Amino acid sequence: MSRRGNCFDNAVVESFFHTLKTHIIHDCYYKTRKQANKALFEYIEIYYNRIDPHSANGRVSPQQYEQ
Repeated sequence: MSRRGNCFDNAVVESFFHTLKTHIIHDCYYKTRKQANKALFEYIEIYYNRIDPHSANGRVSPQQYEQ
C-alpha cells in the first residue's frame, strides 16, 4: 500500500477481509482462540481456496480453475 488506510491500493485484499469478516467474524462468538483459529482455517483453506467461486476466475472455484 502506498499510504496507510488506502483501500484502493489493495482492493483485492480489502475485499477478501470484508468477505472473511462477513462470513466468519461478525455475529460469531468463539469461546477460545483455538476455536476461532479452527474456524478461520476451515473457511480459508477448505471453503474459500477450494470451493468458493471467485470473480477473477470467471466465477469458478480456484480448484476448478486450476484443473
